[in-house]
Amino acid sequence: MSVRRQLVAAVALAGLISGVMAAPASAQIPSNLRDLVGARAAGGESELQARGYALDHVDEGGSAKFGYWRRGDECVQVTTRDGRYLTIVEARNMCRKKSSGSDASAVVAGVAIVGLAAALAAHKQKHGDSGRDHDDEYERGYQAAMYGSDYDDRHDSEGYHEGYLAGQSERDNRRFSNSRYVRNAPRAAQDACSRRADEYQSRPYGSSVPISVRDLGRGDWELTMATGSYRSRCTVSSSGQVRAMNPY
Repeated sequence: MSVRRQLVAAVALAGLISGVMAAPASAQIPSNLRDLVGARAAGGESELQARGYALDHVDEGGSAKFGYWRRGDECVQVTTRDGRYLTIVEARNMCRKKSSGSDASAVVAGVAIVGLAAALAAHKQKHGDSGRDHDDEYERGYQAAMYGSDYDDRHDSEGYHEGYLAGQSERDNRRFSNSRYVRNAPRAAQDACSRRADEYQSRPYGSSVPISVRDLGRGDWELTMATGSYRSRCTVSSSGQVRAMNPY
């Protein structure tokens, strides 16, 4: 698949999800549910209910469904793909009937689905058309890091490891972008540089964020832009006129 088609597919994936990507706040597999990984979804739901879990809500994204099940104060995320349970992981604070004030949840609220779509597109560009299992492992690692989970060294793989590194980088990017220091830059300047950085790195719109800013005076700013692990420098006016875009 060409890079252009990969990016188009990434944007299409982003459009399928309603603004917020459901993902676990912990990637640990509950020991009492480990035997259900790989089970057919129909039988798995009955078994979850038999073990005292109640369905909280379901989110959909691309070819997968993310079901959130709760039991008392517990919350788990069940990812279903092709009619089977792909993963079952702890998902603290992700069930809607529970309050959420954690740092991980704050980061989640500011993250667009396009971040994962862009990471997957870049990953495929680097590795070619990798297998479905590899891509699934990459996505699992990305989500684990993005939402504050510990590295799952008991169930890691090449795909999981690379996804975790990418998710960790994106999590840091979004946190720096939401800092008070970066938000001091005019909104028009931030938006213009984000769009130009996406074009500069050939990524889907929404992939790039400012992580550092410098007031150059006379209405001009220099923004350090992050696109995944890539960096660039954008010189821009307060009104959003990009004057220069250069590698970092």
